[in-house]
Amino acid sequence: MFSYYLDLAVRSLKRSPGLTALMVLAIGFGVAASMTTWSVFRAVSGDPIPWKSSKLFVPQIDVWGPQGRSSDGEPPNAMAYPDAMVLMRDHRAKLQSAMYQISPSVVPAQAGRHPLNVSGHAVYSEFFPMLDVPFLYGSGWNASDDTQRTAVVVISSKLNQKLFAGANSVGKTLNIESKDYRVVGVLDNWNPQPRYYDVVNSGGFSATGEDVFLPFERAIEVGMSNDGNTNCNAVPAESGFVGLQHSNCVWIAYMAQLDDAAAVTAYRNYLDGYAHAQQQAGRFGWAVNNRLRDLPAFLDNQHVVPSDTKVSLLVAIGLLLVCLVNTVGLLLAKFLRRSGEIGVRRALGAPRSAIYAQFLTEAGIIGAAGGVLGLLLTGVGVACVGWVLPKSIATLARLDLPLLALTLLVAVVATLLAGLYPTSRAARVQPAWQLKSN
Repeated sequence: MFSYYLDLAVRSLKRSPGLTALMVLAIGFGVAASMTTWSVFRAVSGDPIPWKSSKLFVPQIDVWGPQGRSSDGEPPNAMAYPDAMVLMRDHRAKLQSAMYQISPSVVPAQAGRHPLNVSGHAVYSEFFPMLDVPFLYGSGWNASDDTQRTAVVVISSKLNQKLFAGANSVGKTLNIESKDYRVVGVLDNWNPQPRYYDVVNSGGFSATGEDVFLPFERAIEVGMSNDGNTNCNAVPAESGFVGLQHSNCVWIAYMAQLDDAAAVTAYRNYLDGYAHAQQQAGRFGWAVNNRLRDLPAFLDNQHVVPSDTKVSLLVAIGLLLVCLVNTVGLLLAKFLRRSGEIGVRRALGAPRSAIYAQFLTEAGIIGAAGGVLGLLLTGVGVACVGWVLPKSIATLARLDLPLLALTLLVAVVATLLAGLYPTSRAARVQPAWQLKSN
């Protein structure tokens, strides 16, 4: 029977090609708009490390007091250098790392090549196992390299391609800021979005990955200045990078791995105990106001998902609903115009279920055609999304098989739902009244 209903639907659609095209266009544009914005929203709101995010925590210590808090009472979202160093020294987490953003220059070994300005982070050795960072060659450095401030570096595969033609460069020397560093590892393709390990300094999203990772203590020793955000509630007593380290300015990102609820409770108590100790020392003159959030909660607190992507998604869904309402009206007019045909079929013994099957098949064909058009328009939309959104976010939108399947599914299901009311009205046509009036 399905082939019979399919044949009837195709004949009906051919009888009014203009109306059919109008409905297909409405569904296609509505679905494409919603799927394009969904592709962006999906990229920026996804869990960047779902297998471990519940074990990664970001501690916050209130070093400024009531005058430095946000309107909702939140402490600074980064750490001052003295506090971060105490937390690293006490080491109350399974894995942990303080980090800050750097932007050094790299001098290629080949004569005649210009220096490269690269971005990266100064981190501790536990950064790599804590975040499950993938390596193409080698690995990160070890804890003794941290304490001895060894001149080692981990580089990206992109930088490795530029400097060493993609070969295994572990053990080779790299000139960074006029000092030689030994390459101990080359990252595989790794540029998590959002850049969850340092939302404070990265802003959440970056179209390009980072090229170098240096030992934190080494970077501090050679005076490699912070290239990220620096917020101060007062002018540092000393000038320069050393003055920044001795101040209450916040510029250090921090992350710790806590594997279970007991570890989380113990670490929270440790933070509160540290704040009490600072009160007794006269540094803090206010009540304890610390925070310890897991990664998903911290990303939500920092509003990493841009508000304009949420607004765009809501607008696109609204457009799809408008298109569906228009489709409902067009289907209603189309189906009720065939009341005479329906009356004859009902008088000949066709049940209402047959009317439902026929007209919903017709709606399904319109939805499938709109879905195919929506696939094409979604591809165009994803390619052009950079016109309305920042490049760092627009580049995250991509076409993949799940998105294409969802586009087609949404088009068909939405059109079938839109066809339910017109079909129910058509199925309630009274055969006797239609035969008498015609």
